[in-house]
Amino acid sequence: VRRCAAMVKDADRLSSDAGRPAGVTATEMNRSLWEAHRIASAALHPDTGDLLPRPFRMSGYVPFNGPICVAMVASTSTPALLFWSWVNQSQNALVNYYNRNASSEMSNETLMKSYAAAVGSALAVAFGLATFVRRRFEPSRARALMKFVAFPSAVVASSLNCYIVRSPEMDTGVALVDAGGNDVLPGTTSKEAAKRGVHSTTASRALLQAPVYFLPPVLLSAFPPVRNLVARNPAMTVPITTYLLLVSFGFGLPATVAVFPQMSEIKAEDAEEEYQCLRDAEGRPYEKFWYNKGL
Repeated sequence: VRRCAAMVKDADRLSSDAGRPAGVTATEMNRSLWEAHRIASAALHPDTGDLLPRPFRMSGYVPFNGPICVAMVASTSTPALLFWSWVNQSQNALVNYYNRNASSEMSNETLMKSYAAAVGSALAVAFGLATFVRRRFEPSRARALMKFVAFPSAVVASSLNCYIVRSPEMDTGVALVDAGGNDVLPGTTSKEAAKRGVHSTTASRALLQAPVYFLPPVLLSAFPPVRNLVARNPAMTVPITTYLLLVSFGFGLPATVAVFPQMSEIKAEDAEEEYQCLRDAEGRPYEKFWYNKGL
């Protein structure tokens, strides 16, 4: 962990230093700078520069959350589904917290209240859907349908989780910056931009659940080659489910994150009144601003 932290700090320092060491070609320096930028942007918070814990980085979402998702899809009983839903939403809450816009502080009390509300609502959704399936269908049919309960419960729960954990931002607002990343009005924040950021991030969380929780069970049940393979070799169910889910997660995560870029923009006319008459260093009125919506 110490080596990783040192590597990230070195990469951050290299990406911030405009100088080129003697004996290093422009091509080598360009390649080194892009690699340093990749490492630093994946591991450091864009607002605070703090090193993010590995399990809660967006780059660590698939390897750390993927096995939890597999366990949820494989759950065929209500207690198992509730346990893995709790583990999943606890990890999601921390991912949402560490990848929030941190231009305004969040107290520990607010964080704990948000965590309790997010995880509590997630468990309520999972329990409600699991109970409905158990009561509505015969035991054998209910057992087969339980693997599909993870999808709708994850959509609702993950969306609620993200919205609740990130909702304090809408009260404090987020800083707006210009094209160069400079705060255009230090000490002032935009609640309108914060609201847009929270809503778009919540939408991306809902979209992410489709490839993760819906596609693998459908392929296992409705795609003949996969269904026949599992029928002939029941022991292959878990390995195939794991492979399909991780592949779907790996492709779905960058796709859904890219729908709403982390550095989003807002037109000056859509921001608060105090931002609408600002001018840049050359005296021209700003047409739009940027803000870190979080991930």
